[in-house]
Amino acid sequence: MTPSRILLTGATGFLGQAVLQALLESRPEDTVTVLVRPRGTQTGRDRVERLLTKPVFADWSSRVGDDAVAEAVRTRVEVLEGDLTDLPPLPEPIDIVIHSASSVSFDAPIDEAFRTNVGGVENLYRALLVSGQDPHVIHVSTAYVGGISKGVAQERRLSHAVDHRAESAAAELARERVDAESRTPESLRGFLRQARAQSSRMGPKAVAAAAEAARETHVADRLVDFGRTRAESLGWTDVYTFTKAMAERVAEEEWADTGHRVSFVRPSIIESALRHPHPGWIDGFKVADPLIMAYANGSLTEFPGHADSVLDIIPVDFVVNVILALVDRERAHAEDGRADAAHGDGLPREPEYFHVVSGTSNPLPFHQMVRTVREYFLDRPLPDPDGEPTPVPEWSFPNSELIEQRIRLKELSSRAGRSIVDRLPSSRRTRQWAARLSRIDSGLRSLRQFADLYRQYTKTEMVFDDAATRALQAALPPGHARSFDVTEIDWDRYFKDIHLPAVTELTRSYARKRGRSTARQASPAPIAPAPDALAVFDLDGTVISTNIVRQYAAVVRATQPPHRWPAALAGIAGIVPGLLRAESRDRSELIRMVNRRYKGFRIEQLREVIAGGLGERIRSSIRPQARTLIDEHRAAGHRTVLVTGALEVLVEPLADLFDEVVATRMDVTEAGVLSGYLATPPLVDEARANWLRKYASGIGADLGKSTGYGDSLADAAWLELVGEPIAVTPDLGLYGLALKKRWKVLEW
Repeated sequence: MTPSRILLTGATGFLGQAVLQALLESRPEDTVTVLVRPRGTQTGRDRVERLLTKPVFADWSSRVGDDAVAEAVRTRVEVLEGDLTDLPPLPEPIDIVIHSASSVSFDAPIDEAFRTNVGGVENLYRALLVSGQDPHVIHVSTAYVGGISKGVAQERRLSHAVDHRAESAAAELARERVDAESRTPESLRGFLRQARAQSSRMGPKAVAAAAEAARETHVADRLVDFGRTRAESLGWTDVYTFTKAMAERVAEEEWADTGHRVSFVRPSIIESALRHPHPGWIDGFKVADPLIMAYANGSLTEFPGHADSVLDIIPVDFVVNVILALVDRERAHAEDGRADAAHGDGLPREPEYFHVVSGTSNPLPFHQMVRTVREYFLDRPLPDPDGEPTPVPEWSFPNSELIEQRIRLKELSSRAGRSIVDRLPSSRRTRQWAARLSRIDSGLRSLRQFADLYRQYTKTEMVFDDAATRALQAALPPGHARSFDVTEIDWDRYFKDIHLPAVTELTRSYARKRGRSTARQASPAPIAPAPDALAVFDLDGTVISTNIVRQYAAVVRATQPPHRWPAALAGIAGIVPGLLRAESRDRSELIRMVNRRYKGFRIEQLREVIAGGLGERIRSSIRPQARTLIDEHRAAGHRTVLVTGALEVLVEPLADLFDEVVATRMDVTEAGVLSGYLATPPLVDEARANWLRKYASGIGADLGKSTGYGDSLADAAWLELVGEPIAVTPDLGLYGLALKKRWKVLEW
């Protein structure tokens, strides 16, 4: 057979991986150039070779051997480094282009969707024109490219008058406008209020970073809204189908209308393979899978779909097989050598359109899929967080308005619960409540996202004509190994024996990874010897269970006669509301407020009581777990460091446990009396982080090998510097951050 030279875009994506594997396995005479961008330290070639370790190549490798597969990639795959937004000159010659690269997100920001799906396509076709070549382009689009409609969608050029150039320009302008609006004083004040409420205890830099993050999130959310709303206003379901429609128009104008060949392959919802490269092969969750698994784990108890609408799903290998059939047809034409006077090759010049769908020839009603999925998970229920079987809901397919009311009610209940928990003292129970509320919030966000994004796909009254695709199938020789006849699919068997086991295993794989992370959180790894490592400890709430307010009360009782205790302690009790507000805003403010109460104390008097019973009580308040860890770090050769906002004199009983102790120093008058003012600013939040950087640099310590222990969100700034940050019986702020960043959490 005449070898073909093929350019493939999107080779690292779901469909692209399957296309590349199929070309290499079933077309040994062809060579493939793949457009792959470098990522980080990986070159494009590195990324292609990494594909060999992925499941898409596993069955082929097991049949012919890893060396044979590696040799095929080495000798028949060329890598063109770059991407469609920054396209290098194309190689020559090219016989066929398979364009499968795109952004497949339904809710991408409008400018990003246009830049990739429309601008990238413009770059590709213009590069082909500049190269002077005339390859046949197989352009992968989507069956939903025609937008929201009813009835039969035909395999033909879309009928619309939308100007893709104007829409692309407007998408870029949207970014500029939204970004400029986000930088106005009114907007920035709102972001700052939000940031201060969340991050003020972490320090001013953290507040600034949080404000900027809030601004960037606002910009992204607004651009997502721009994309979704603009798409709907023009009759498309979302920005993905909208931009894919614009991309088709680019291909028609730039390539087909200038006398070149293009075949549009329009698949419906692509899911796991029926046969090739092996049954159930899938690379991550696809469109329908989050919906299925949310139903199976009980978080999606209802969904606003039409029970009798057709859910058009197609196995990925059927899409690949259509592409291969077009490649083979191109080769057959080339071998026949047919020519006509006008074009010299006898091939069709009008663009062709192929719907790769199941809904016309083998329809799958939504209620049938739900019933099949329910039966599967009734027999094989997923475990809930406690290891018990998850009850599988039975959908009644309510209308959208009812679902919206239920979601809104649950969101209000969750916000009320969060408001209550945030006001409670931190404890093991409140942390459990906070974690549960976080899971509920996550589920509600997913539910709303599913309802917003998938509603149109599960309520569609559109059927896709597939006459051209069936004709292409009919032209295959009898017994062809790469059939795409959708009538061969038994949906019950496909879901129960192939697809659902595949996505369930994928879910379990993710759960195992989370489980390993949770296990790491629950118990620290053994402490490894490292002479250049630090073990940095906070004091209050970490090494000892007390705090600076209780320490002050203990000093009062140790230094003053009992009849003076009520007045002294009443004074501190009177400022408790202010202390709580200070603690929620800035820990250094709390330290200053409490230490003001030491005004008039003699430093020698404090040292006397510390040398006596008060020092013994402080020493005895050390948590056993903390003492064990301090000893283990010392045994491993780590330099132990205590950094605290407590008074320097009050931590003297602990000095022998640490190699370095840094505490708050008070201003002392010439008469040896505390003035109530600090001698130096307290080392909290970012100040502690800056001190730690300088300290580690000065003694040659490696923070990446070091461990930090803290209990408060105020500790986050310096905990982020060490390689092993550990939250010890944390407050809710640090607990939430630790869960987000997957830091270890210890409950003492």
